[in-house]
Amino acid sequence: MAQIRILVGSVFGGALMTARAIRTNLNAAGHQVTVLEQPTLDDLTSSDDALLVCTSTTGQGELPASLLPFYAHLRDTLPMQPGRPFGVIVLGDSSYGDTFCGAGELMEEALYEIACRKVGDTLRIDALETVEPDVEALPWAQEWARQVDAI
Repeated sequence: MAQIRILVGSVFGGALMTARAIRTNLNAAGHQVTVLEQPTLDDLTSSDDALLVCTSTTGQGELPASLLPFYAHLRDTLPMQPGRPFGVIVLGDSSYGDTFCGAGELMEEALYEIACRKVGDTLRIDALETVEPDVEALPWAQEWARQVDAI
């Protein structure tokens, strides 16, 4: 079973609640999941666990303050992680138009730059359509973990 680190970026708690629900669900299925509420670069480089980004989007497609230092350090140092599996769950509001779920796109781009390998499609959760993001995220995360196990 996969070892997974969930990198959380949350403002009002929706992404954190979703990450915790995923951890509970996947741990019960035999995976080892760690939720990192304020991830650091050491959290990335100290293991080879699969990475799951679970973040909300703020402002005009930006990362939440809790994830921004990690992102900036990652972009500054580019610690290569060739083939490391990752996935992205991003919460946003489609009324923002072109910047909808922009935080997920920023993280995806940064992880591609350090040679990580994306597993599955990005899950974009729209606040205009979903009141409980964890309900939508759980089946996606189960399938994503299954794909990571198959690698």
